[in-house]
Amino acid sequence: QVQLVESGGGLVQAGGSLRLSCAASGTIFSSDVMGWYRQAPGKQRELVASITSGGRTNYADSVKGRFTISRDNAKNTVYLQMNSLLPEDTAAYYCNIRRLFTTFNTWGQGTQVTVSS
Repeated sequence: QVQLVESGGGLVQAGGSLRLSCAASGTIFSSDVMGWYRQAPGKQRELVASITSGGRTNYADSVKGRFTISRDNAKNTVYLQMNSLLPEDTAAYYCNIRRLFTTFNTWGQGTQVTVSS
């Protein structure tokens, strides 16, 4: 069983930066994709960024050039560096791990990011 523990959320002014971390415990496969999603009040959860164990990344258009996802496979940890934050980035951010070609899909408890204008 895999568990995800997120950290690093908080309150920041527009233009500032935050770094989120997500540590996975349990058995992680090299084919697992790790990522970050976010959900603002009244909106659907959306993909922010994802990364494979080989380092291939995928970003939402709204965060390209501002956010960077990275992964430390030895520590089973994924990071999200968020720069030039905007008020519209305010949301609960969730870490996710999914296993390709299976139904395995696990979520973290979420961490709140609030960007003030």
